[in-house]
Amino acid sequence: MKDIIDKISSYNIFNYLFPGVLFVVIAKKLTDYDFIQDDNILGAFLYYFIGMVISRFGSVIIEPFLKKVKFLKFREYHKYVSASKKDSKIELLSEVNNTYRTLNAMIILLLLMKLFNYLSIKFQFDNSISIITLTILIFILFIFSYRKQTNYITKRIDANE
Repeated sequence: MKDIIDKISSYNIFNYLFPGVLFVVIAKKLTDYDFIQDDNILGAFLYYFIGMVISRFGSVIIEPFLKKVKFLKFREYHKYVSASKKDSKIELLSEVNNTYRTLNAMIILLLLMKLFNYLSIKFQFDNSISIITLTILIFILFIFSYRKQTNYITKRIDANE
């Protein structure tokens, strides 16, 4: 277990584990859902996964939306790669930037969960339908995340040629 903890980067802590734990704690207070685990190992993996889902929602949904409405403006990826080689602080700033994006995604997902909680009580949704729908949505989210990550790898290769 210590080996696993030693290999977890600050990026993984602040963009996956921290938002996952925070989401679980706030969701328990805000909704009828309780994801808190008694088993610390199971809890760590669940919170990490929840944080990963939140982060991917921010990356695949929030970021493109903010770019589309011109709230954000990005540089070409090859410029980022080149500048990162000259200024190591850019990667740290990017990590902090992603943490902010993930926390915004967490807030939006908490509000959506609160809305879903309200609607499920009002309309008495079938729990199995909710689980199937959530599974499909997470699958779609990770398919788009996979495509986005593959594009980053391709752009990074191109930037180094």
